[in-house]
Amino acid sequence: MTFIMYLCKKFGFVFAGALFFFTMALCLVDLFMNLWRFIAQNVAAGAIFKVSLLYIPKAASFAVPLAVLFAAAYVLSELYAKNELTAIFASGVSLLRFAMPLLVISAILSFGLFFFEDRVVVPTYRQKNELQNSLLGVQPMKNASNAVVICDGGRTVYRALMYDANMKILYGVYVVSRDANHHLHSILRAQSALWQDDHWKINEGVLYNIADGKVTVNMDSSGISLTEPPESFESSDISIEEVTVDDAKKYIDYRRRAGLPYAEALSVYYKKFSFPCILFIVVFLSIGLSGRTRKNVLLVSLLLCIGAAVLYYVMQMVTMLLAKFEYIPPLAGAWMPVVFFIICSCFLLKTSRT
Repeated sequence: MTFIMYLCKKFGFVFAGALFFFTMALCLVDLFMNLWRFIAQNVAAGAIFKVSLLYIPKAASFAVPLAVLFAAAYVLSELYAKNELTAIFASGVSLLRFAMPLLVISAILSFGLFFFEDRVVVPTYRQKNELQNSLLGVQPMKNASNAVVICDGGRTVYRALMYDANMKILYGVYVVSRDANHHLHSILRAQSALWQDDHWKINEGVLYNIADGKVTVNMDSSGISLTEPPESFESSDISIEEVTVDDAKKYIDYRRRAGLPYAEALSVYYKKFSFPCILFIVVFLSIGLSGRTRKNVLLVSLLLCIGAAVLYYVMQMVTMLLAKFEYIPPLAGAWMPVVFFIICSCFLLKTSRT
């Protein structure tokens, strides 16, 4: 029990300091990246400070894995350098058994990080982006491609290849109508449609009526009234990182039903579950990395920490891109880096000095 309290106390102190350092570093990076834009728009210092405050939870979520990895690697390396672990190994205690409290702490932090991301990071990060865009005069993009709108209780389905929000024009329009029993009733195909007052003016429309198993073609679409407001066709794309897990799932289900691409959104959704697991992985990694040197423990631990973090995020970026373009499944895009680092951690743990 004394060993456990001693290890947890040293880990907790270093972890808190590392978390503060990495969080502030990420906040400063974000601030300096946008500082010239704030200056160009004459944004008040108080508003800039508020934007930075709203970014702290997001920066903290990125900093937690770095802090855990650094704290575990530094503490264990320091114990190696002071020959404290040598005495523990001589008493018959293995490295894995001695470091087990750190694994338990990391598992608890993993669960905590998931809920922290979903309940705190998501709303504050969304508020930060909205406030920053407002201060910088950035307007959300309302144009949409492959717009799909389902209305009238599912009886009418609009699909447009492109929607121009400025001109309020739909290009490549298809309107599918169904009867009360949801049987196909008619299909309207038009080159374009222009919003005028309270309806869409159809250009070069062709109406296909379906009745009793027969299809009739009507080239005159002047009598057709389409009244779905143009706001329904504006871009409905959302950032999965800025919504909760429940909202993300509903959005992905909507894109799946509408026949829209959803691989990228699904991979980001899976990443919401895989990202907190990295806390548990980095402790394994730090255990294997510890004891590699007895000199410059602080510097070596910091370099190993940064190197491992960069490798993880680069690999995650690559796998997420592969999942986005559907070269690999979305599940693999989110979890492949975690599996890879589990294998590396087990190898390092097996070859570590005990």
